[in-house]
Amino acid sequence: MAHFAKIENGIVTQVIVVGNADTANADGVEKEYIGAAFCERLFGGDWKQTSYNGNMRKNYAGIGFTFDESRNAFIPPQPYPSWTLVESTCQWTAPVTYPTDGKTYTWDEPTLTWIEFIEETP
Repeated sequence: MAHFAKIENGIVTQVIVVGNADTANADGVEKEYIGAAFCERLFGGDWKQTSYNGNMRKNYAGIGFTFDESRNAFIPPQPYPSWTLVESTCQWTAPVTYPTDGKTYTWDEPTLTWIEFIEETP
């Protein structure tokens, strides 16, 4: 099974699973362009293959992700304005390292800090 993402104006709008037979040539070798053409015939538009394990295009595509042609990568939406893109992974990183004390934290953009998450009990 292969996964393909539909790209519209640089944004992922759909992700589908395509059977191996619909991505393979006559010799049974899977090729992205065959799977993309299959998707285009069925649904129209521009399709790029994506991979769960990130061995292709940095990240598994999700709806709302950007496809950056120059990086040949799927980039998730920026979670906060202060976060920066790590070029090697095309993932966003906070300006302050996440604490490693085993507790759970949430990002607080106004103070640019990690705030300990304390679950309220009813």
